[in-house]
Amino acid sequence: MTIKKIIILFTLILFFAACARHPSRHDPVPTQQQLEWQQLETYAFIHFGLNTFNDMEWGYGDTPAETFNPSDLDCEQWVLTLKACGMKGVILTAKHHDGFCLWPTETTDYSIKNSPYKNGQGDVVGELCEACRKHGLKFGLYLSPWDRHQAEYGRSGYVEIYHRQIKELTDHYGPLFEFWFDGANGGDGWYGGAKETRSIVAENYYDYEKARGIVWKNNPDAMIFGGTVPTIRWIGNEEGRAGATLWSAYHTDFASLNDTKSLSVGFSDGEAWIPAEVDVSIRPGWFYHENENPKSLEQLLDIYYQSVGRNANLLLNFPVNQTGRISKEDSLRAMEWHQAIEGAFAENLLKGCKVIASNTRSHRFSPKHVLCDEYTHYWATEDGINKAELVFGFPETTSINTVVLKEYIPLGQNVKAFNISYYCNGKWLPVVTDETMTTIGYKRIVRFQTIHAEKLRIRFLIEKGTLCVSQVGAYNRQS
Repeated sequence: MTIKKIIILFTLILFFAACARHPSRHDPVPTQQQLEWQQLETYAFIHFGLNTFNDMEWGYGDTPAETFNPSDLDCEQWVLTLKACGMKGVILTAKHHDGFCLWPTETTDYSIKNSPYKNGQGDVVGELCEACRKHGLKFGLYLSPWDRHQAEYGRSGYVEIYHRQIKELTDHYGPLFEFWFDGANGGDGWYGGAKETRSIVAENYYDYEKARGIVWKNNPDAMIFGGTVPTIRWIGNEEGRAGATLWSAYHTDFASLNDTKSLSVGFSDGEAWIPAEVDVSIRPGWFYHENENPKSLEQLLDIYYQSVGRNANLLLNFPVNQTGRISKEDSLRAMEWHQAIEGAFAENLLKGCKVIASNTRSHRFSPKHVLCDEYTHYWATEDGINKAELVFGFPETTSINTVVLKEYIPLGQNVKAFNISYYCNGKWLPVVTDETMTTIGYKRIVRFQTIHAEKLRIRFLIEKGTLCVSQVGAYNRQS
């Protein structure tokens, strides 16, 4: 064999060996805990406390603890309702801004132990934790940093009290999948009878780094929402809507973490993986108000498509009523919503289709993997490819109005744009949609006017790294 042939052979061996290797990851990438969190997709919020009995959203901190008196509180009813609605977990407001604690804390008398509920022997945090454990839902907690009742708020003594409350909750309840620090920080309050306004500098006052350490001591997998050390981020609104472009990458400076415009979009060049969470209530208010009604089915479906369908998780709030239950109207609407979503994605019309890729790394990363339900199987292109496409051929003309795309995010979020077209009567046509086809991330759902396709084509434009697509689905939803 000549030297030239040896060089060519050696070059080919290196080439095919490189193609057979997994693509290199392009940082930032999610931790295993962040990936598992994003795979939950939907879970519930519970707002319940003194505000429920005062017909208020933000209690001032001066309502007597005796006001908390649910007549038929049943945490198991909450959990069974949420499970029937497709929720994978629930986060409870253990303390809202008024400072009233739903567990028998040793840090204050302003708690459930001084209410008529179970003659002061109740523990809503413990009861919900136990119900979640019994029925297989994940459990999380919200603990407001702002406390409008506590006399020490705004002074150094309160921070120690707050950290002790975190320790009580994380020592005695769990495991926790998420811990929430709300962004409301300081203002007017009762403050132990000193009716005044107190201001703090949140990024310095609460010592969030120490607070995170307390949470993670017993709950190392818990996601942290808010503060200065989040592992997930707010989307910047409470309307149930993520940005049409949504990068999970983000900057960790406090200014960025409080920039509502940036929160909804993210940064393609962000140094940290901080995925987005959409929080919204099924009713107009977060707490129960008798004169309010749940959102319509159409509104809830739009929320799903603009949250989960845009690479964010959905935290849907259920306001528990004065009896201590999730209202019938809310539960029926949420179940109707869940059934509509399940029906819309019951049949992937691409299953069984022939799929052709413009470029493939190797047989190990075949485009056929995008039709597999196993997330860890994915189609990948060769290194250095910044444009690629998939074409699916149907055995017969097929009606479609929805496409679902998933990147394999353990190697990064790399797609900056894509487009969808279909082949009908001898020509390629673009789908007609109001949606912006930019980023994908863990999951992207695109709705469009119903097409009748012989073939479906998806073209990808890569921002960075290597194209890795885990799943593609096409559906003909009826709602």
